[in-house]
Amino acid sequence: MSAPPPRQTWSSRLTYILTVAGATVGFGATWRFPYLVGENGGGAYVFLFCIAMIVIGIPMILVENVIGRRKGVNALDAFGGSLNGKPVPKIWKVIGWMGLLGAFGIMAYYMVLGGWVISYIVNIISGGLDISQPVNGELTKTFFVEHIENSPWEIAFYTLLFVIVNQWILVKGVIGGIEKAAKYLMPLLFIFLIAMVARNVTLPGAMEGITFYLKPDFSKITAGLFVFVLGQVFFALSLGFGVMITLSSYLDKNENLVQTAVITAITNTVIAVLAGFMIFPSLFSFGVAPNSGPTLVFQSLPIVFSNMWAGPVFAVIFFGLLLIAALTTSLTIYEVLITTLQEKTKIRRTAAITLVLGGIFLLGNVPSILSYGPWKDVSVFGKNIFDAFDYVSGNILFMLTALGSALFVGFVMKDEAKDELLYKGNHTTVNIWFNYVKYLVPLVILLIFAGNLF
Repeated sequence: MSAPPPRQTWSSRLTYILTVAGATVGFGATWRFPYLVGENGGGAYVFLFCIAMIVIGIPMILVENVIGRRKGVNALDAFGGSLNGKPVPKIWKVIGWMGLLGAFGIMAYYMVLGGWVISYIVNIISGGLDISQPVNGELTKTFFVEHIENSPWEIAFYTLLFVIVNQWILVKGVIGGIEKAAKYLMPLLFIFLIAMVARNVTLPGAMEGITFYLKPDFSKITAGLFVFVLGQVFFALSLGFGVMITLSSYLDKNENLVQTAVITAITNTVIAVLAGFMIFPSLFSFGVAPNSGPTLVFQSLPIVFSNMWAGPVFAVIFFGLLLIAALTTSLTIYEVLITTLQEKTKIRRTAAITLVLGGIFLLGNVPSILSYGPWKDVSVFGKNIFDAFDYVSGNILFMLTALGSALFVGFVMKDEAKDELLYKGNHTTVNIWFNYVKYLVPLVILLIFAGNLF
């Protein structure tokens, strides 16, 4: 049997950073972050999020980077091989399996959110959601119920369309498909984002929204909120389900992991913060409550756009931005599963893509779609299927995978983990990071895990 071809590497640091930025800047930054800010005290949440990015975000990016680049293999075999002259016990691969299950869980509902966004774009353009004149919350809620919750066939079609777009890019490979897509999509996302921010911060009364967003109310900062924010950083950075491990497996050995980790965290934070500037000034400008939860984007913002000059145009730009962000993330999460299936079974990439995307659509996307209609009475852990996928993957599997990854670096990789970081690195900094990851990060993750469950 011939040896497998050498693993590809990213064409440049910039393209890797753009790809990682695309992986981390999805609905977490553009949908989840704004509504959590609105629910949790505005500036207080933003302040804690920036602190949490330093406390847990950057250290955990490095954890997954060193695991991924060590062997240059899929997110399951990354926990195998030999270390420090001894074979790695197979039990450690349980961490990889939990990451793969988490990736399946998030894609089960994530792609459906993409279908929702496409539905909004199509209906705004066609007039099915007419926001050329001011509308109220009752109309936007009715639209959501009729076109999202009670239209399973419509959402299934748009979700499948989103899956097909992912498939079209993925068949071109990691470098020819995902990297090339990120190279064009991320600048486009930035352009849309800046356009929306520029429009919204110049609205009458926007300063009230900016003040809410940036001025921390320190009375709202509690230990419980900080633990909650720490947990959200995992979602924001796509930590715990093999994305960073998979992407870093294509990294050149000479790449400085510390620099790329810091740049990744800064990029994610900047885009998440900009997303707030895109939303809160307009909410306050038109008197819309900022604490409307997960429906903020889908039910509250259309009211804002309907009161805005050229509102339908800016609404299409906004939902287009959401779709781009979702696409750059979904590509990389799919790749975690595709790379693993392809390398473990030796099947062709096209077959692996078909099995992964088709399997998730049938076993994950369809049940999530039906959970808002025919299967709305089906309950898992007291939640509908859509929310159950989110809860199990985000609160259990991601946390356990992250915990296992930190322990793997600290107690199994040991000095080999530090060796991965020492290229142009500082020994003191690396030692501080290693001991922090080995002893403190697992305690922090356990605290987050307990907070999520109880």
